[in-house]
Parts: sequence; structure tokens; C-alpha cells
Amino acid sequence: MTKISPEIEESMLKESILAVSADVSFASDHFPKYKLGPENQILEEPKGDNNGPSLKEVVERETTQLSEQHKRLSVRDLASKFDKNLAAAAKLADEAKLREVASLEGHVLLKKLRDALESLRGRMAGRNKEDVEKAISMVEALAVKLTQKEGELIQEKFEVKKLANFLKQASEDAKKLVNQEKSFACAEIESARAVVQRFGEALEEQEKNSEISQKTQEVEELIEEVQVARRIKLMHQPSKVMGMEHELRALRTQIREKSIFSVKLQKELALNKKAEENKSRVYILHGSETLGSCLRLQPCSDNAPVLSKSSIQWYRMSSDGNQQEIISGANKIMYAPEPLDVGRILLVDILSNGQKVTVTTSIPIGSAAGLGGYVETLLRKSSSEFNVVISQINGQDHPSHSTHAFNVGKMRIKLCRGWITKSREIYSTSMLLCGVRGDGNAAAKSLFWQPRKGLSYVLTCESERERNAAIMVARKHALDCSVMLGGADDQM
Repeated sequence: MTKISPEIEESMLKESILAVSADVSFASDHFPKYKLGPENQILEEPKGDNNGPSLKEVVERETTQLSEQHKRLSVRDLASKFDKNLAAAAKLADEAKLREVASLEGHVLLKKLRDALESLRGRMAGRNKEDVEKAISMVEALAVKLTQKEGELIQEKFEVKKLANFLKQASEDAKKLVNQEKSFACAEIESARAVVQRFGEALEEQEKNSEISQKTQEVEELIEEVQVARRIKLMHQPSKVMGMEHELRALRTQIREKSIFSVKLQKELALNKKAEENKSRVYILHGSETLGSCLRLQPCSDNAPVLSKSSIQWYRMSSDGNQQEIISGANKIMYAPEPLDVGRILLVDILSNGQKVTVTTSIPIGSAAGLGGYVETLLRKSSSEFNVVISQINGQDHPSHSTHAFNVGKMRIKLCRGWITKSREIYSTSMLLCGVRGDGNAAAKSLFWQPRKGLSYVLTCESERERNAAIMVARKHALDCSVMLGGADDQM
């Protein structure tokens, strides 16, 4: 029969309890002594040795700490440190698993040992039976202690898992913090660069200003020297300078008088020439020779043929003045110049009874005041809209006098009334746009628009300025689309 001594309990307890890791170090082998101060503050009792470190050592230690704090860890260093901590936590978890396995094996052994002792107790008697019962009680005590150790092991496992999760979260937070600090540092660097650049520009501007001020100062000094020289010259030759000034004044007066006399002579010559021409002329052009007006043929002699029974045709002189360009449709006694006529001489041929009489404008057609600036303002927009009234459609009078919108865009022209679109066409070679070349009081406000072959409109604008601006804007946008927009005779 085997006798179990109390030493088995101590040996099994020593085997079940693992030693503390060698990586752990303690500052001392006893707990520090504390005492409660005012407001329940914990104060450590002063040690017996009051001889602290010297001032030099304190300064060196603080310098070392500051230098170490000054060194900023990179993301890789922080990641490696937290990875080491995670590895240590994993190692602790593995050790806890080993302890759990050892605990399970201990339970199995204790159960087998108790079963064996129970079988022995039934066969023993006397003192041996008491020893067996004592051994059974010791085994049960070991089972209780093993169960307690299992509870401690489960708690330790929970703590280790909690520590691992904390380290993992701390690692992620640290990486986020480092990335955030890195982005902040980059932003500060960029702002510092911008500040440095602004300082550099300010210094350059200051240098330029100093150079300019220096040059200005030199010019002022030269001016002062010239004035001093003039004063010295006047002091030495005062009479000669004054004489020259009197001569200049007399010459200026004579030139002014002669120029006034010349202007008077030119006016008289122009009046005499005009009177002689009127005597020899049969017809004259009445009206302002500028854009936005109407020119009308009028007889100036009693022997002039009746215009209603004569054939009339308007022409414009080419830019070089060598050719006459026919203006198709301009065969009435009235004609309203359009933007294409600006800067050109207009001619009218009157044919009656086999005799032809030609009348021309005295000067080239001039532009309307303020029209150029108005057109430039419209060209800055993507599209321009003008209020018009449809006078004719395909040569037939239109009875309605409702207002329509004539929209001139960069790619197309659209005629609509509210949501109803009458016509919408892109710029093409079949499109025509020019001033109306007919008779009537509203000729200077009207324009002719042919969106495509087989469809044409005569549109009356609110004013002469609107009509000419619409033609000029449309021709500019069409030219950007490589289309020459004009009348039937303007397609060169």
C-alpha cells in the first residue's frame, strides 16, 4: 500500500503555480509607505537619506530627458513598439492556454487518484483505512485548490485579453495621432513656405521701390541742375532770352490769325462749290450720312424726271474705291445704311428715258455714337436677346403685331414668343442677315433674316441701335463659326 505524505501537496502546488516572468523587475522588495495629507492627498513619507543629487546631475538628467523628448518617433518606430507589446500579450495568452491544459490534466489525475483511493478504502481496515481516508481528504483539498487556481487562471486570461485589446486600440490610436500630427506638420510647413515666399516678394518689391526712388531722386537732381543752369544763363544773357520770348509770342499770334483766316476761306469755298454743284445737280441725297439714319433721293430741279417712273439702284464703293458693289434689293428712293456700309461711299444710279444720273454721298458713312461699346458689352455674354415684331414672313405682310424675342447666340439664332419657337437655326452658308432694303419709315429699325432657304422674316426692332447691334453681334458670332453672314450680295 502506498502512503501519501503532506509533501505531495506542496510539490503539486509548486508545479501548478508558474514562476513570475524574468522580464519583470521591481524597484524595491517592499511596499512604499504613504500617509494622508490635507484634502485626502496621498503623500509619501520622506526617506531617511536626505542627501539628494547634486545640481549638476539634475541639470544633466533633465537635459538628457529633454533631448530624448525632442526626438520624435516615426510611425514605423511606434508600430514596432506596439507590435512588441502585442507579441508579449500573445505570449501571455499562450502561457494561459498552457496553464489551462495543465489544469485540465491535474483534474483528470486527481479524479483517477481519488477513484483509486476509494477502491482501496473499501479493501482496507484499521489504521490503513484511516490513512486512505486522510489521503482522500487531501486529494479533495487539492481539487478545491485546483478549482481556485482555475478561477484565477480565467481571470488572468480575461485580463490578458483585455490588455491585448487595449494595446491594439492604443496602437491604432497612436498611428492615427501620428498621421494627424504629420498632416498638421505638413500644413504648417506649407504655411511657413507661403510666409517665406511672401516675405521674399515683399523684400524684392522693397528693393525695386528703393531702386525706383533712387532713380527718381537722380532725375530730380538732374532737373534741379538744369534749372540752376537756366538761371545762370538768364543771369548772364537776360536781354537775349527776353527778345526770343517776344518773337515766339508774335509768331504764335500770327499763326493763330492765319489759321482762322484759312478756316473762313475753306468754308466760303465749300459753300460756293456746293452752290455750283446744286445748280448742276438734278437729284440730291437728303438725310444724315451716318449709321442709324435713312437716305432719301430728292429732285432739286424742275426739269428732273419723276422718280416713280425711273429705275433706281444703290451701290457701295469697295474699300479700295475701284469697284462698285451692287446692293441687291436696294431699288427704292429710300435706303437705310447698315453696319457693312460704315466707312464706304454710297452711290445711286437713276435711269430715266435712256439717261443715267449718278448721285453719291459727300463723305463715307459714319458709325453711330456709342454703338461700338454697346456691341462689345453684348459680345461678353453667351447670348443677346432683342425684342422684335414680325412685319413679313416669306415676303407676305404679317397681321400680328405681338412682340417676339430674337435671341442671337454664339452657335445659333432663335426667334420665339414665350415657350413657342418660331425658328431656330445654327449658323450656315444658307443663312442671311442684313438690313431691310426697302421703302418705309421703319427701314432703319428693320432687318431681313433668312434662317434657311424657303423661309425668311422681316423683323422690326425697338430702335435703330438695337437693329444695328443685332446685325453686328450675329455677324461676329457667325464669323467665329467660319460663316460670313450678310445679305444676298454680301456673300463674297
